[in-house]
Amino acid sequence: MRIDDDATLYAFVEDRRTALFRSAYLLCGDRHEAEDLVQTTLVRVVLGGRRHGRLDNIEAYARKTLVNTFIASRRRFWRREQAYGELPDHAGAEADTDTGLMVRAALARLTARQRAVLVLRYWDDLSVEATAELLGMRKNTVKSHAARGLAALRAEMAEELV
Repeated sequence: MRIDDDATLYAFVEDRRTALFRSAYLLCGDRHEAEDLVQTTLVRVVLGGRRHGRLDNIEAYARKTLVNTFIASRRRFWRREQAYGELPDHAGAEADTDTGLMVRAALARLTARQRAVLVLRYWDDLSVEATAELLGMRKNTVKSHAARGLAALRAEMAEELV
């Protein structure tokens, strides 16, 4: 998708916000952090679109911005806020299975780069080449991170399911 004006840029933001949120949630494992991550990403995409005047591939630019923002946030020794809320008055909906929760918990224990590779490769269904380009890695590095990440997930899931 090519961006030439603000109307197209805002339409992209409205259309892709949910997909970016899903990827962000899988990257960080926290709903509120994922919302912040998407918000930061979309602000950067809008500002980047205005600054560059024209973006030839807004989808790739947004994904790369999302992943880079996530990885940069993991490099910090501190977090801007640490939320400790009260327990809700009612239980949440049981829309998620135990297996899904275990997979997301295991995914959260991977390194930031392994998590980024797995989300881009298997959730966003990007090729090795596209993932390598987005993350600024070599193809073999993407394959290595994917293999190690999947091995770690399998090992943790085997322990959990036994």
